[in-house]
Amino acid sequence: MPHTLSKLANSRRRAGGWAGGLAAMCLLPAASLRADTFSGAQYDPKSDELVVTIVYDGTTPDHQFSLHWGECQSVAGNASMRQIAVDVIDAQWQDVAKQSFTKTVRFSVAGLACRPAVVTLRTAPRYEITLKIP
Repeated sequence: MPHTLSKLANSRRRAGGWAGGLAAMCLLPAASLRADTFSGAQYDPKSDELVVTIVYDGTTPDHQFSLHWGECQSVAGNASMRQIAVDVIDAQWQDVAKQSFTKTVRFSVAGLACRPAVVTLRTAPRYEITLKIP
């Protein structure tokens, strides 16, 4: 019996620790949990660029963003269309979240061979926006 009671006590301590950690996370300011998000994205055919508006928190309005392209894949049921996921990387991702900024960034897709394509832009965690490019 003492062994069983010891297991039960340890189990309750672990559950209490987990619940305490969860409660502590709920007390964090919302700004410290926020990641970069998108307020819009479109394809500009005149310049052959993606025009992406990003909302982010930091101490300066001059964050630099770059793209990390995934693999070009076929779209099931549509042999002429492809799809590709793109991670939008914030070079200043560790900047302290003091205030919110909005920045519109243009990314050339002139060298992109994966066309026509459905492009899904992603930023951590789980913020996505999708658009089509010819």
